[in-house]
Amino acid sequence: MKLKQLGSNQTELVLNDGSRILFSYETPVAHYKASEFLYKTSKKWSNTTTRHIKNWDIAIWSDLSYTEKPQTYFDNLTEELTA
Repeated sequence: MKLKQLGSNQTELVLNDGSRILFSYETPVAHYKASEFLYKTSKKWSNTTTRHIKNWDIAIWSDLSYTEKPQTYFDNLTEELTA
């Protein structure tokens, strides 16, 4: 795993399999799996978090569209990593 600071209050966790998880502040809000899917949280967070997600998408995977998942998906995903 590799942790990358993308900007102020914006971090990306790159997993060994190439998957990536975007954190806005300390909250996981998007997940990318190498050319398979791009998920974002369906929970409505702040305008800043919305912008973090949008900028992450545009900068890296503008050819993929998001599928929304409940926030619990992202919370469970990160809990599995720390278990």
